[in-house]
This record gives sequence, C-alpha cells and structure tokens, in this order.
Amino acid sequence: MDPLQLVSIVDDDQSVRVATESLVHSLGWPTRTFDSAEAYLQSRPPAGTDATGCLISDVRMPGMSGIEMFEHLLALGAAPPTLLMTAFPTDALRARVAAVGALALLEKPLDVAALERHLTRVLGTP
Repeated sequence: MDPLQLVSIVDDDQSVRVATESLVHSLGWPTRTFDSAEAYLQSRPPAGTDATGCLISDVRMPGMSGIEMFEHLLALGAAPPTLLMTAFPTDALRARVAAVGALALLEKPLDVAALERHLTRVLGTP
C-alpha cells in the first residue's frame, strides 16, 4: 500500500462512513475511518503529519465540523487535500468551502464519477 494514496474518511453517521469507505475501496484506494473530527485529529502524530493522501469529511457533525477541522489543519500547516461532503448544500456553504480552500463540496449521496475524478486528480491511479 502506498501511504500517499490513503484516504481518511470522517463522518459521525456510521452508515455513511461505511458506505463511503466501501465506495472508495471499490475504486481501488486504501482507507481508514473516524467517527468525528476530534478522533481524526487525535490519530495524527505529534508532528502534525500523517499518511493521509486525501481527507473526505462530512461538514455537519457534533462537536467540530468538517470545515472547522480543515481550518484547524490549515493553521497547523498540515492539511491534506480535502473533500467535504454534505446532504444540505447551499450557495453559502459552497462559497465557504471554496474560501477555505478545500478541493470541493460533494453532495450526499456521493456521485461515484465525481468522487473518482477528485481522488484520481489528487492521488493518481490506485
């Protein structure tokens, strides 16, 4: 496994987390999953770096949101390329995601072709 191709998935909804993991696996990339932004952040080595090649995170979660987690990683200088996802897209949310510099805001349920296109652009072919 090429650690630079690892996709970390953060979503508080277990069914969405498992479905997203299965989808990414079916496209050929290795994954690891987390049930919260805090769990993902706690999993990172003290230096603030890890092997995540691409981060996929839900926007709306209890505690820290996906956008807040991405902003925290940016502040550390350790933000991997990040795709944010939501079941509740709005123009304001799209603008905020673009403003913070995430790769894209994906709508749930995820469009397989769009997800594969973004992952291939960031990670290369699995």
